Amino acid sequence: MRRFLRRAVLTSLKSAGFFHVVENSEWRRRRLLILCYHGVSLEDEHEWWPALYVSPQHLERRLEILKKADCKVLPLGDALQRLYRKDLPPRSVAITFDDGGYDFYRQAYSQLKRHDFPATVYLTTYYSNYQRPIFNLICPYMMWKARNRGIVDLAEFGMPSSLDLASVQARREATLQLLRWAENQNMTGEQKDQVAAALARCLHIDYKELCAKRILQLMNREEVRELAKGAVDFQLHTHRHRTPLNEGLFRKEIQENRVWISSAAGNVATHFCYPSGVYRPEFLPWLSAEQVVSATTCDTGLAGPHANPLLLPRLVDTTGRTDLEFESWVNGMGHFLSRRKPAQHLD
Repeated sequence: MRRFLRRAVLTSLKSAGFFHVVENSEWRRRRLLILCYHGVSLEDEHEWWPALYVSPQHLERRLEILKKADCKVLPLGDALQRLYRKDLPPRSVAITFDDGGYDFYRQAYSQLKRHDFPATVYLTTYYSNYQRPIFNLICPYMMWKARNRGIVDLAEFGMPSSLDLASVQARREATLQLLRWAENQNMTGEQKDQVAAALARCLHIDYKELCAKRILQLMNREEVRELAKGAVDFQLHTHRHRTPLNEGLFRKEIQENRVWISSAAGNVATHFCYPSGVYRPEFLPWLSAEQVVSATTCDTGLAGPHANPLLLPRLVDTTGRTDLEFESWVNGMGHFLSRRKPAQHLD
């Protein structure tokens, strides 16, 4: 009901000309819309997790909206410098992708290049070295793929002996059990991959074929190097996609991440994205100590000239967001209609 009312309000505001007024206002000119994407489906990932993945067609519609609105899509570093100098061009946008999935290389890059839009990839680098599916993603994905197979016995993985794959809740709970079980075993990446392969056999999924498609894998060193030459900006997202609460371990994640990016992409990364959008107050001085100049969250909003550069808001675009809603954020109206509650702020 709330979504229906929201769309009705947006339709009325657009018809009345308010979209045009806001997008050409001085208020909008002084603000930067930082877009966030995670993945662009190689096959059906957007059906499995619509809050994390979008289809190539979805991304293409978004890029067309940006072009039609005559947005100035800027490289992230340039955009932030101009934000704080208060000299942004009208309707400024920066496009970011989290994690650095192979799907960016295969799907998103060609679309961005066709529109001549720059993008920043916040790259987490452990799985770029280890070219296998990301364990925490491939396991729930395979259980979703096997959702029509009925009851299965997965007791050997610390999960129920009679798991009903048709139940969303049962799959969710079983996945959490499996991930905890693997974590408690202190498994290496290779051991986790062996578990994923065994799980695939139980679910009657061809794991070798799945791996060959590179679904839920990250870009490798050669692909990162190629895109860096193609003007893709690679920035920090931690080495293992985690933010330890110990300062030394936290900073080690940044250091290892930066060394890998520098060796592959050739740049010194100084911009950061909080994994899963989770941040704590103590992270800010730790980031500053590592000479990080900006950090983006998953909190919703446009960044203004007085925003904390280490707590920058973004718009996380998802499969469930309509083109009209997206357009309202491009012109700035969405900012006024959103409650903009922090996504993952931990005090």
